[in-house]
Amino acid sequence: MGSFCLMCGALMVAALLSSIWSWVVQHAWRQYIIQKKLREQGVRGPDRSFWSGCVREITQMKMAGRQMVMEIHSHDFLERVVPHYVKWASQYGRTFVYWVGQRPRLCISDPELVKQVLSNKFGFYPKVPAGPAFMSLLGKGLVLTEGAEWARHKRVVGPAFTTDKLKSMTTTMADCAKSMLDNWQGKTEVEASKHFQELTADVISHTAFGSSYATGKEVFLAQKQLQMIVMASILRVDFPFKKYFHFLSLLTLALSAVSGRYLPTETNLRRWKLEKKMRNTLMSIIEKRLVSKETTGYGNDLLGLMMDACMSGKQGETIMTMDEIVDECKTFFFAGHETTSHLLTWSMFLLSIYPEWQEKLREEVIGECGMETPEPDKLGKLKLVTMVLFESLRLYCPVVILLRTAYKEMKLGSLTVPKGVDLTIPIAVIHHSKEFWGADVNEFNPLRFENGISKAATHPNAMLAFSIGPRACVGQNFALLEAKIVLCMILQRFSFSLSPDYKHMPIDLIALQPQRGLPVILKPFHP
Repeated sequence: MGSFCLMCGALMVAALLSSIWSWVVQHAWRQYIIQKKLREQGVRGPDRSFWSGCVREITQMKMAGRQMVMEIHSHDFLERVVPHYVKWASQYGRTFVYWVGQRPRLCISDPELVKQVLSNKFGFYPKVPAGPAFMSLLGKGLVLTEGAEWARHKRVVGPAFTTDKLKSMTTTMADCAKSMLDNWQGKTEVEASKHFQELTADVISHTAFGSSYATGKEVFLAQKQLQMIVMASILRVDFPFKKYFHFLSLLTLALSAVSGRYLPTETNLRRWKLEKKMRNTLMSIIEKRLVSKETTGYGNDLLGLMMDACMSGKQGETIMTMDEIVDECKTFFFAGHETTSHLLTWSMFLLSIYPEWQEKLREEVIGECGMETPEPDKLGKLKLVTMVLFESLRLYCPVVILLRTAYKEMKLGSLTVPKGVDLTIPIAVIHHSKEFWGADVNEFNPLRFENGISKAATHPNAMLAFSIGPRACVGQNFALLEAKIVLCMILQRFSFSLSPDYKHMPIDLIALQPQRGLPVILKPFHP
């Protein structure tokens, strides 16, 4: 009996070793083939580790970059935020390959190639699969779905962002902004970025959940905690940075890979608890709408519009499940909150250090709106405000990079991209390129947008703040409308400047933001 158990054990060990060896050989061969195909086309990149790729070097460069404190009027943050792109582009050209774990990433910073990728209508460049932590943050909503599933979600979500629907939300946005500004009265200094995060969370809570906004706000609080967990996992690869040569180490390696996603580690338990709280909170709101449907309908807020569209399928079939609506709520909450709060933060930063533009905008706002709450029709006449917002998005784009992957071997410009290669689109690098924006690329010049976005640079698609093509951000008009209203109301009430305590340290925490917040000095404005 003992010898039989030893024999079974030996067979199991042999089978496991064989599987691990097959996995190593398969991935090593794949890496070699991809590297060879790209090298034959003149595409090169940094040295890499088999297990971790270039992650260790990226991490070291980013950690060093975070120690830099920039000069206030310097907007060239690339060496601080994306130092690996700066280094490798100078060494290998603007099209190069690097590796994150086992996955190759081909960096493309030519707007024409970017256009080909993002404007593809056949799904040949889907988004890179999101990890479980990121999925728990956003849910499998419009941002992360693909193909027919994405089209189905778009049918439900799209109608909530029509011009008429957005106009109906302006009063809610203005009321939330007024509440924040009333809180600013009597204060000489505020930490603006924190207030903008709270403000945009309030706006989304009201516009998405209407009378249930207080409950919806709990989703925001849980989501902010989840965001920190996600940030810790973004550059984590499936295998540690060490080399393994014997069975015990290989077994440890496999367990390490699994634990990052499935084992009840302290981080995973915390993530699962927050995810459950978010889902239960959203489901409780949805269930109340289902109960009250016969008397009051689903409601005129975003959730109500989605539920109404969801239930309007043929012969009573639902277009989306309740779980999918939950995911769309999570997506809208995160994407809308992050984009707008940081757009407002960087716009206020820029207007603080360029007081002449602050005065120009104030004159325009008061000339069109007086001291009254801005109305939707008048917001469209605020040309200077619009240009400043676009220049803020260019200099300090909320999303620093976009990732896509080649569904099959694809022809991209003069390149043949092997199947499975991830494509990195460094938005911040493109936005700070002298080739497309001119010698003053790192200067604050809103007038470059005087004739619209497509004519602001030498290439019509060099502005990528909301992406382009069929997958462009569906909520971009919502974000710009909210930013215009809030900025106008601030200019009507206050003049502002940077606090001496401000340190110019942009950082990429899923979205680009000031590492130490934005303290500003307030002075009441009296016309």
